[in-house]
Amino acid sequence: MSGAVLLLASCNDYLDKMPDSRTELDSEDKITNLLVAAYPDQHAIVLQEMASDNAMDNGMQYSVEDKSQEEAYRWKDITTTSQDTPKAFWQECYGAIATANHALEAIEKMGNPASLQAQKGEALLCRAWGHYLLSTVFCLGYNPQTADIDLGLPYSTAPETTVRPSYERGSLELLYSNIAKDIEAGIPLINDEIYNVPKYHFNKKAAYAFAARFYLYYQKWDKVIECANYVLGDQPTAMLRDWKSITEMAANFESRCNTYVSVSEPSNLMLETALSSMVYWLGPYSISRRYGYNKTFICQTEGFRANGIWGSSSNLYMANSCWGLEQKIVISKYYGYFEFTDKVQQIGFRRNVIVQLCADETLLCRAEAYANLGQYDKAVEDINYWMSTNVKNSPKTTLAAIEDFYGKMAYMEDTYGRPVIANAYGTPKKRLHPLGFSLRDASHEALIHCILFMRRCQTAQEGLRWMDIKRWGIVIAHNNDGGAVDSLTLNDPRRAFQLPADVIDAGITPNPREEKLLTNDFIRQ
Repeated sequence: MSGAVLLLASCNDYLDKMPDSRTELDSEDKITNLLVAAYPDQHAIVLQEMASDNAMDNGMQYSVEDKSQEEAYRWKDITTTSQDTPKAFWQECYGAIATANHALEAIEKMGNPASLQAQKGEALLCRAWGHYLLSTVFCLGYNPQTADIDLGLPYSTAPETTVRPSYERGSLELLYSNIAKDIEAGIPLINDEIYNVPKYHFNKKAAYAFAARFYLYYQKWDKVIECANYVLGDQPTAMLRDWKSITEMAANFESRCNTYVSVSEPSNLMLETALSSMVYWLGPYSISRRYGYNKTFICQTEGFRANGIWGSSSNLYMANSCWGLEQKIVISKYYGYFEFTDKVQQIGFRRNVIVQLCADETLLCRAEAYANLGQYDKAVEDINYWMSTNVKNSPKTTLAAIEDFYGKMAYMEDTYGRPVIANAYGTPKKRLHPLGFSLRDASHEALIHCILFMRRCQTAQEGLRWMDIKRWGIVIAHNNDGGAVDSLTLNDPRRAFQLPADVIDAGITPNPREEKLLTNDFIRQ
């Protein structure tokens, strides 16, 4: 399927220019340089964090800088169109996909030479990556029992050559199978030697880490393990982030964040830059304080300052390297950079450097896959690997200890089994309703609760909690200032963000919607 029309109408200038420059894609260097633009310059972290249980309403006395933040938190269709919105994200992802397709077309026209196989591999991975990113926002979680009828997205495989063709979204099963096809075709071709800074591209380990996460979402547990093994090798701890060293640094937010995103950090597998206000809205800054990762009601009860299998949060290194306000507290990951276009007028763009793929998260993907296969001893081994670099004194746990800890922990729900909003007595334990399969036994459930809590700590400020909520059918509740609550039920269609309005106007099928009203069924405890 061709794809340029999948870009929004507002990018006509971009479309007018790019074909002229791409007609000269007749050398290895030109194609290599073109692929720099095959990575989206936007991300959806704000949308995903706001929609998840990593945010709460701190009250009307605080403001938001852009309406999209509030609309995402309230699971409403988003009406604004600037950066950090579905429109900007859709446009950037399909723009990056179009770039990958132009590179692939040029390679084919040059006879598919051996000298361009590494670039072909990168283009295939970028095409898969763009569609995968879009799926995490605009599609439901993958359920093998319904994936053939759940809506996917148009899969763009060639540059556009006609005016306003008709597009079908197809099924989620078709979308996932196309992503898998590009991953499997692209990975064998990747060659790190073609990059000056491999970690800003799909280097080999980054490609396998992407595959491990995607196959986790696709419920291909054996493939998760196979791909994660390539990333982690025989000594996984050598690939994991040294949080001890970070917490021993000078207490300076900027320097710790710079260390977190450093290309020299072994855990960092792929970095990206993006235009976004995410760091300012979620980070330790005074703006946009209405919706956030509240210190008392989220962080200390169900977040990285809650007790874990390692005991008190004082033992968790990342919990001791965070900054922020009561309304929003963050780990020292991402610092806000301003890209000036005019220093005199103080005009420019907010830009982030983010870690898209890291070995620590890949390890937790493998741990979850082991647990889902019933290989509990190996899941516990990976949990211990993670604790060896994330927890003081490198403690070790056992399956019995995990069963005991999570067996005794109360679910975060009321006496009627309904989810409650973030509160000072909450817990990290929420009911699991896995999509298309069942928990094996109490041991399986305890392991998943443990791993999901580690993932929630590990991926704070990265948007991945939203997919964990969708994958495991976790029902969550959001408060609305005075205490009224809306809940995101298991079958709630709002688990998929609505497509941009002009995409719908162009004829692409929108996500279904049902009217949901706020109720007073849930009260802040």
